[in-house]
Order: sequence, then C-alpha cells, then structure tokens
Amino acid sequence: MAALSKAHVELSDGINETRKLTESHPSWYSPQTGIYSSKYPSINLPSEPLLDVVSFIFSHKHNGLHALVDSASGLSVPYSKLLPLVKSMAAGLHHLGVKQGDVILILLPNSVCFPIVFLGALSLAFAAIGKVDELVNALGGCHVVGVPEALDVNSLSSDDSVFHNLISSDPAMAPRPRIVQQDTAAILYSSGTTGRSKGVMLSHGNFIAMIELFVRFEASLYDYPSSENVYLAVVPMFHVSIEKYGVTHLHSVPPILVALTKKAKKGCASSFRSLKQVCCGAAPLSEKSITELVESLPYVDFIQGYGMTESTAVATRGYNTIGAHRYSSAGLLSPNVEAKVVDWVKGAHLPPGSVGELWLRSPGNMKGYLNNIEATMVALDKDGWLHTGDIVYFDQEGYLYVIDRLKEVIKYKGFQIAPADLEAVLMTHHEILDAAVTG
Repeated sequence: MAALSKAHVELSDGINETRKLTESHPSWYSPQTGIYSSKYPSINLPSEPLLDVVSFIFSHKHNGLHALVDSASGLSVPYSKLLPLVKSMAAGLHHLGVKQGDVILILLPNSVCFPIVFLGALSLAFAAIGKVDELVNALGGCHVVGVPEALDVNSLSSDDSVFHNLISSDPAMAPRPRIVQQDTAAILYSSGTTGRSKGVMLSHGNFIAMIELFVRFEASLYDYPSSENVYLAVVPMFHVSIEKYGVTHLHSVPPILVALTKKAKKGCASSFRSLKQVCCGAAPLSEKSITELVESLPYVDFIQGYGMTESTAVATRGYNTIGAHRYSSAGLLSPNVEAKVVDWVKGAHLPPGSVGELWLRSPGNMKGYLNNIEATMVALDKDGWLHTGDIVYFDQEGYLYVIDRLKEVIKYKGFQIAPADLEAVLMTHHEILDAAVTG
C-alpha cells in the first residue's frame, strides 16, 4: 500500500527537468551516490537471530488497561489477557494440526479477533492475508473456522463453537518453534509497483523493524505518554466511536477524512476534541481537503505519510513544528531508511528538487513476492533497493512530496500528466465532492 500526498509539480516530455540548486548539498544527501539518508538518528534494531515478532511485542511492558475494544458492543480485551489469549490461540491451532511452515489464511473484517488470530498464527506458522487466487485450489479439505461478531473474554467457556474451543485452549500447551528473524511471518497481497496482485512475503524482522521505526518512533516524537493513546481501526460510524471512546489517533484515508471534515463543519467539531493526531495515507488528499480539515480541526496535528506493503509501511511520516507545517508533504525519511530519486528514463540519480521514481532501502523491505521471481527482480534490485513506481521529489529540507504512480501517468501530446494533479483541480469546484482520473 502506497500513501500519496499532493504536490503541484510539472512533468514534461517524460524527462526530469531539475531545479537550480546551490553548489552545496544538504548533509543528508550524497551527490556521489544519490542516496538520501534520514535526518533522524539511527535506531538499534534487535540483532538476535532467534527472535519472532510475537515474543518481541510482548517483551515490552505496557501500562495501559484496554488493549482492544470492540466499538459496536463495547466489549474489550485487557492487556493482562491479551498474551494468554494469543498463546491459547496458538495452542488451539497446534491441536488442529497446524505446524511450523503451514499457511493459515485469514479473511476477516475489522475485529478484535483479528490480532489474536494473527499473533497466534505467527507464533507457530505464518499467515496469508487478502487475495487468495493462488490458494483456492488448495483450500479443499482445510479446516474453516468462523469468528464471532463480538468477543466476550469473560464468557468463553459458555460457547461451544470451534473458535471458542481454540481460544479456550490451555496457553501452557502453546508450542515454541525455532523462529529466526528472516523467517516469513506473513504474506500480504498487494498490486505492488506494477501488474496484478502479488503475495508480499514479510519476515518477522520486517515486522520488528516496522514496530521500532514506525510505531514506537512516532510515539517518541510527542511529549504525552504513549500508554494514553487510543487508536481507531476504522469502522462504520467512525465519528461516533471517536467521541465514545476518546480516540486520540486516527490513521485514515481521504474519503473518511473528507467525511470527518463535513461532520466537523456541521457543528460536530466538539465531538472530536479527543483527537490529537490525524494521519492520511493510501491515496492523494487534495489541497482543498487539507485546508478544510485543518480549518475545521485546528487543534489536531495533521500529517501525511508514505509507505508500501512491500516496505512493511516503513518509509516517511509527516512532522510539523510550531514554525513549519508541511501538510501536503509525506514527511521525512524514518530512521534507518535510505532513498534515491531516479530518472525513470535515463536511470540517473537526482538531487533534491528533482522529480523521479522513488527507490527505498530499509529493514522493512520485503523478502520478495511469493512464487514470482520475475516480479521480485523487477521490484528489488541486487543492492536491496525497492523500486516503488511512485513519482516523487524531496525539497531542500528533506521533505518528500509524492506526485503520482509512474504506471498511472497520462501521456498527452508529448506531455506527462499526473492524474492526482487533475483530480486536485477538479476538486476545487464547489459542486464536485470527489474525483478520480484515469488515462
């Protein structure tokens, strides 16, 4: 998944026309190698080879009360019961015959059951999430387990379903297979940089990097305790959930943010007073939408970010200061992340202010695509660079601006036009609510 932010940059003849730069380059950019480095200090990631992401997650003490809350029913899973439930799930799956190296297919909506099933699966096998074209023929004879719409952890023994039998298993019986960081943890399906949907193989080490470089790093940038943060995993009637549960952080997509802004403009802004941060990703957010959101919720720290399934969401995140608000930027490179901007015609690396294809290198980069060596070689080169297929530039302060997808650029009379630019122009019309442009 690639998070895109709006920027007005002219593309001409398919060849990048670089801007005039001063003779000196910023310290975070090397003109010799073309590498952009993070402005943040590097973070030491765990070096132990025998380490799985589930053990890593629960090695950090958490002082919060509720780990998961089902917004519809109000039922919650406290932190004190989360790890035992995960171990029970692992033990139950093991009892069903699941062993290390097996694949567990997870097809679930937003649910408090999802993280329990997912983490339980990662404890002894690995999970496939999303599109299942390549698995359809192999599903015959497999165990199929349904999950409840709401999970009440206080009444597990009263339910005789297969799911509750799994989750009620003795946690002490959970196996402890030998797992190394480079073992595949999950297969997430993504359209990738080109073509049809492909299975992105992510390792335990990829997820550990995401936790450190995305989740924990972001929390460290703010002066309020992270144990008080309340994140909303988006559900219908999200605006009701924000007020009811005091949601502080909303990671969302443009259509939901447009709806949020409309609610705020209609006099419901007081219902969103708990919000501290709103982050947008997955698609372009127009300048008009940004302006309206910021004006409607001026106390909220609005940022945009960039990441892909192939990078385990690790790439850039927005960062505002009192004196500078770059709302249309996708932010600065996260710690331990390197980037290049490459002329997609000539293959030359480009300096700040120049438009080209974004390449990324980080501990979050995927292992490759499942059973697709050709696509893997196109996306990941021999030096570990992930070719994202996104058209971007970095400004002189190191902030990333994403223009559009390389494969979606429209060629018209010798010009290369980004659909996101056309969509942004259309969105300025007062009678247009949303727009989508294709070539």
